[in-house]
Amino acid sequence: MQLELLNDQGQVASKLEAPEAVFGRSYNEDLVHQVVVAFQANARQGTRAQKDREQVRHSTKKPFKQKGTGRARAGMTSSPLWRGGGRIFPNMPNENFTQKINKKMYRAGMASILSQLARENRLAVVEALTVDSPKTKSLAAKFKAMNLESVLVIADEIDENLYLASRNLVNVLVVEPRYADPVSLVHYRKVLVTKAAMGKLEEMFA
Repeated sequence: MQLELLNDQGQVASKLEAPEAVFGRSYNEDLVHQVVVAFQANARQGTRAQKDREQVRHSTKKPFKQKGTGRARAGMTSSPLWRGGGRIFPNMPNENFTQKINKKMYRAGMASILSQLARENRLAVVEALTVDSPKTKSLAAKFKAMNLESVLVIADEIDENLYLASRNLVNVLVVEPRYADPVSLVHYRKVLVTKAAMGKLEEMFA
């Protein structure tokens, strides 16, 4: 599998041979969907909470007499049928949303995403990505010159200048290979991988 090697102007300088095990796999849509959903589910904190009829604040007085009103009988205003009453099956703060994905499935899913990005020309390689100063303006100008609006950068090492310059750009995310996740790979329009990070991706997902 050959990937585009871009220069500082975003033009294709040459082609780079990439490992087939990571960038030449067939696209498995079901597996990718499972990996993405599991990643998002595992990121949930599960802190939402609702009250049942025991926990809501209410009076124990019978709202109205049992007979003669023509209405359905009612014993307490905490009934789930009443406005302001408790929930029948409330969401609890200790709810667990985690989904298990074994390592082999996760590696295969990530390689499938990277391979599809390469086929769609949404993935390219750069020699390195550095900035002289921690200025957001300079990094934004560099991406503008490369005609990149929404970009995920996977760099072998992130120095302080690059980190500080990129953190305020809304449509830019700079991460190391170990922090690359399936949601970010799918979300950003372009993925830039430095040459040094290619070996780590192969080691992680091959």
